[in-house]
Amino acid sequence: MATVSEWIEGARPRTLPNAIAPVVAGIGAAIALDAFSWWRSLLALLVSLALIIGVNFANDYSDGVRGTDEHRVGPLRLVGSGSAAPKTVLAAALTSLGLAGVLGLLLVALTGHWWLLVMGALCILGAWFYTGGSKPYGYYGFGEIAVFVFFGLAGVLGTVYVQAGRVSWAGLACAVAVGSFSTGVLVANNLRDIPTDIEAGKRTLATRLGDRGTRRLYLALVTVPYVLSVVLGIFQPWVLITVITAPLLVTSVRAVGGGKVGRELIPALRDTGLAMLAWAVLSAVALGLS
Repeated sequence: MATVSEWIEGARPRTLPNAIAPVVAGIGAAIALDAFSWWRSLLALLVSLALIIGVNFANDYSDGVRGTDEHRVGPLRLVGSGSAAPKTVLAAALTSLGLAGVLGLLLVALTGHWWLLVMGALCILGAWFYTGGSKPYGYYGFGEIAVFVFFGLAGVLGTVYVQAGRVSWAGLACAVAVGSFSTGVLVANNLRDIPTDIEAGKRTLATRLGDRGTRRLYLALVTVPYVLSVVLGIFQPWVLITVITAPLLVTSVRAVGGGKVGRELIPALRDTGLAMLAWAVLSAVALGLS
């Protein structure tokens, strides 16, 4: 039986900024449209958190039963390490994804934006089939696209839309920025796992691009948000304050750009996530002030 601490680690709390940042950035864009609603924001946040915990447990289960995690160098995986039975982890994944679905349905019902049910269903299906099913898309190099869409565009713009009933250019810029950060986290993760993924037959985008190409992609992704900060700052000067989050990436950029491998890349995931969250918070404050 896995301990409570092992279950917490299995939920991968370091990935939570990927769920929180898009909602925070979306709140800022909603405030700029004078449409902020605390309860709609809270429900959006709970949906996002339940979704990412669900996808983490789903990945744990699917990768574990396939044997992909047998030689994993990253954080604990419950199934791969033998700490928890596959059926138990599967139940945790389905419970989390089910909770995301119920909360999402409640949000849609209360706001009346029924077409968002389609987006919610796609998010849940995307969470499961990332590593689940007979042909998981994460094993064919499409994981990065999914992360950009679900935890970038959908997360930010969905949060704006349920409050304002529309989106804005500022919201779109935030969505692209957060999506780039979030994708950068996955790219750093997959860079670390290139050797074991190749051995397990997992053809991620990183295994296709190779070590050098993946490192270049990561550096490009973490540059995009700051380019957008400058562009958006032309119209919303307060947004330029987000540039002060760049030093949070110094260590991870050095690790990725300097050729670090294996466990030496784990801090890059943490620092990229923290930079994303800090950028989102400051962008929300800046848009509110603007």
